[in-house]
This record gives sequence, structure tokens and C-alpha cells, in this order.
Amino acid sequence: MKEPSRQLLWERRSQTPLLVLAVCFAVAYAVPIVLPDASAQVHRACTHAEWVVWGAFALDYLVRLGLAHDRRHFVRTHWLDLCAVVLPLVQPLRLLRLVSTLLLVGRRARMAPQIRLTTYVAGAVVGLMMFGSLAVLSVERDAPDGNIRNLGDAVWWSFTTMTTVGYGDHSPTTGLGRVLAVGLMLSGIALLGVVTANIAAWFIARFERDDRAERLQLAAIQELHAEVRALRAEVARLGGPPAGHPGAPAPREAVAGTPDRP
Repeated sequence: MKEPSRQLLWERRSQTPLLVLAVCFAVAYAVPIVLPDASAQVHRACTHAEWVVWGAFALDYLVRLGLAHDRRHFVRTHWLDLCAVVLPLVQPLRLLRLVSTLLLVGRRARMAPQIRLTTYVAGAVVGLMMFGSLAVLSVERDAPDGNIRNLGDAVWWSFTTMTTVGYGDHSPTTGLGRVLAVGLMLSGIALLGVVTANIAAWFIARFERDDRAERLQLAAIQELHAEVRALRAEVARLGGPPAGHPGAPAPREAVAGTPDRP
């Protein structure tokens, strides 16, 4: 049995710590938005926590790059990871750190073999709704003409946007808020397509399995029928039809009071 590479071993061992750090990032990102009146120390601690999480993901990328056998191939096949790591350095905005962390968590979650597609989709829906609500609230709360003023409005807007319902009672008015809306709508459509495809694939696999079982049963019946026909033909060739067969002569029975003829 082939032993796993050092890169694969690192990815397996770092999976859980990185997911824990991602949860810490979610908390650090949400606290300043949900509690805007918190002290400056709290805001500063949350900002530092966000950068620490980003640094952990950046270090993880560098370690995997160093352990890769073909580094050029690794960069070409993991270009999204590289963009997510470099993105916050281009313009250090909290929203860019949010996008980069979501990308990195999504990439590492798909690498984990124990995470099934349904779990991934459910986690992606919850994550997008939560981060989408927080992001649009941070952008639209202080907008002059904004109508998303609290977390409840933001969650309701995220839910209607992801499901592409769009009641129109809450909508972003700033440019960045509309960019978030476009991203959330596209993400909702993509996740809905993944769920629909997964359900369709399950039904198709179930039908194929049932059809395969029916074909096997039919083949077994046909084989048994062929064996019976071959057995009858062999019996007929050896000595005529067996006793009890419709074509076999009736056995002679002695009649009481009638002597047998010599």
C-alpha cells in the first residue's frame, strides 16, 4: 500500500486546527458589527484576531507549497488559494479578509474526504448567510438612504437574496452593498444547482441499481429455463419422457377379477 505524501499528511493534520481558526475569525468579524458600541480594545482585539487567522492560512499555503513535489504545478492548481492569501495585502480591508478566509476555508473543506457534499452545501449556505448578513450590515448601516439598519433586517435580506426571491422590502443602496448582493445571488444559484444535481444523481443511481438487479434476476431466470429445457431434451434422448410427464404412457394396473394375459 502506497504511503501518503508529506503534503497529504500535513493537510490531514492541519484540517481541524484551521477550521477552529475559521470559527474564531467568524466571531472576531461578527463582534464589531453586532456590537458597534464596544470599546476600542475589543475592536482592536478582533482586528488582530482576523489577521492572525489570515496569517495561519498563509502559513498553511506556504507549508503546502514547500512540501509539494512540483511547486509550479501546485501554484497552477491552487491559484485560488494564492489569490485568497494575497488579496488582503492588496488593500487591507476587513471585507477582503472575509472573502479570502471564506475561500481558504472552502478549499480546505473540499479536501477533507470525511466531509460529504450535503454537509458541505449546508455549511456553505449557513456561512454565506451569516457572513453576507454581517458584511451588508457593516456597509449599509451608516448609509444615508440605507434601509438595512439592524441584524434582523440583514439576515432577512440575505435569505431572500440567496433564494432569489427578492421581496424588495430591504435592498442595498451603496455600490459595495450591491456588489455583495450580486455575489450572494450567484452563490445562492450555484448552491441550488449543486443541491438539485445531487438529488438527481441520487435518483439516477438508485434507478440504475434497481435496473441492474432486475437484469440480473432476469438473466438467472433465463439461465434456469435453458437448463430445464436442456434436461428435458436429455431425458427424451435417453428413454422417452419421464413418468408423470403428459407425454408418458399410463402405467398398467391389475384389475380385480381379471387374470393377466400371458
